[in-house]
Amino acid sequence: MAYSATVHETPATLAVDCGGGGIKASVLDAAGTMHAQPVRTATPYPLPPERLLAVIADLADQLPPAGRVTVGMPGMIRHGVVVTTPHYITKSGPRTRVLPDLVAAWSGFDMRAALSQRLERPAMVLNDAEVHGAGVIAGAGLELTLTFGTGLGNALFDGGVLAPHQELSQGPVRWGLTYDEYIGEHERLRLGDAMWSRRIRRVVEALRPVYLWDRLYLGGGNSRRVVPAVLERLGDDVVVVPNSAGIIGGVRVWSLPS
Repeated sequence: MAYSATVHETPATLAVDCGGGGIKASVLDAAGTMHAQPVRTATPYPLPPERLLAVIADLADQLPPAGRVTVGMPGMIRHGVVVTTPHYITKSGPRTRVLPDLVAAWSGFDMRAALSQRLERPAMVLNDAEVHGAGVIAGAGLELTLTFGTGLGNALFDGGVLAPHQELSQGPVRWGLTYDEYIGEHERLRLGDAMWSRRIRRVVEALRPVYLWDRLYLGGGNSRRVVPAVLERLGDDVVVVPNSAGIIGGVRVWSLPS
């Protein structure tokens, strides 16, 4: 796949949001306006790094050209390198058997360098909640983003500056369960939206004295499942944001202050 210098100079961004159940992408201009409707595919398993790169390249082929690419993916990502990723090391997806060969393949994998080489353009790879947060923050005060989907995602910004990532999803929360296990999609389906929403409130209230945020954003595909009665009790400093932020943030991460 070859691109001319003219394409590289354009501000258009290929933004890819990689989740446990699906991978979607679109191309946006510098203002965050989509140049095409997002394209989506189910996340395939098992999913070694080369297969994810191939999926992203296939999605890119279905979209207008772009001069750079942003990928948000689950797990601990440092400087574009995968430290750990919770879903892509399993045989058939979340809550299935972990495969040691995939653990080894993903651990220390330089996703940013591999992606840049595969697509022949500059790349940025971050945790998916960090990209999501970049799409919604105001850039003032301490802002925390929590995303609810397959599991829990989180990102913290101080004055618009992205803080070092903490993988809250793997922390213990109750009954020996991690946050992923306590409020992930599996539990929402088992409990129903009303009871699951009560768990969301418990998590928010437990984290409030830890972060003392100025604004908390609730995003991800399941944020819209939080029932109105619970939302009303969370407070004015908690805002539900659209899941499209995971794509729009793909543009904004390039201009975050450091």
